[in-house]
Amino acid sequence: MKIIRTDLPGRARELAAAIQKRYPKADEYPYRSWSYPQGYLLMGFIHLWEKTGDELYFQYVLAYCMDHVAEDGSVRGFTGCSMDDMMTGAVLVWLYEQTGEKRFEEACRKIRETYRDYPRTREGGFLHNRTEFPGEMWVDGVFMGQMFLCRYGAVFEETECFDEAVLQLELIYRYCHAHDGLLVHAYSEDCLAPWAGPDGRSGCVWSEGLGWYALILTEVLDLLPTGYEGKGKVENQLKQLLAGLEKYQNRENGLWRQVVDRTDDVDNWCDTSGSAMFLYTWKWAVDKGMVPEETAERILRKGYEGLLARIVPGKDGLPDVHTACQGLCVQNCYEDYIHYPKTVNAQEAVCGCLWALVTAIG
Repeated sequence: MKIIRTDLPGRARELAAAIQKRYPKADEYPYRSWSYPQGYLLMGFIHLWEKTGDELYFQYVLAYCMDHVAEDGSVRGFTGCSMDDMMTGAVLVWLYEQTGEKRFEEACRKIRETYRDYPRTREGGFLHNRTEFPGEMWVDGVFMGQMFLCRYGAVFEETECFDEAVLQLELIYRYCHAHDGLLVHAYSEDCLAPWAGPDGRSGCVWSEGLGWYALILTEVLDLLPTGYEGKGKVENQLKQLLAGLEKYQNRENGLWRQVVDRTDDVDNWCDTSGSAMFLYTWKWAVDKGMVPEETAERILRKGYEGLLARIVPGKDGLPDVHTACQGLCVQNCYEDYIHYPKTVNAQEAVCGCLWALVTAIG
């Protein structure tokens, strides 16, 4: 389904050009040279290259990977210490698929090996970090970890990775589902975290956290083979989520609040980052025929209007993305989420907007 706006392709290219001007090397993108923001960013450029065929975008991705991967496949900056560290590996899997270069194959295999002794909950859910946040599984981490692992399974024909991806999605749903397909931010297995309730769950449906969950549902569904036994479970999770997002979309500006389901508080502002993720997910779902076009058209039209209102020229003439937070850990309470400082061009929000704008092309 095409969004009835003729300016979206141009806005996607404009945002990509701004990113490349501000960060001529993706290595310079905050907050580290190798972490999930680079993976999130470069997957956006991959989507844009796939839509446009513009070699400029491919070269941006290639330059980063060549800079980080040595001839022997060692990866500069990679530690395997957390799920955040895994995510950019998805870019290497994609690039290996494109080039067949041995160095990228070796790099992917090294990253894959770090999953084998990675700590889990007693039921098998990957913890967010090897040493910090003991017993904690976050929705963020499911995106970060499965972006690599599921793509690795598809390219290297390791079906165990598909089983793992479905398990991780099943567990995070079991641990964190609140209502209407919406998930709270995290789960603490033995209720050790200061934010954990009696059931181990954190208290809030954080917009960006729910966005990570939305995106990984689409990615896994794209990668699971046709007829794979667990695919229906993932589709059901996505359908539940879409119904919840439809229910809680702000009717005035088309976006979603920082704490998605708290609609009764004027201080609970609408978050650009999570909203961009949700728009991407809705557009993906309607293109796959999972939701009625009439419903999606209404949600997407209003949502893209709201999103574009948050992307405005800055002092340097380049587009700035407003009204989002820089990545945050699990917060202790509702007030901490809604009063967390906002940042212009928050690293996740810029990437999310790029994904959302690119998916509206064609």
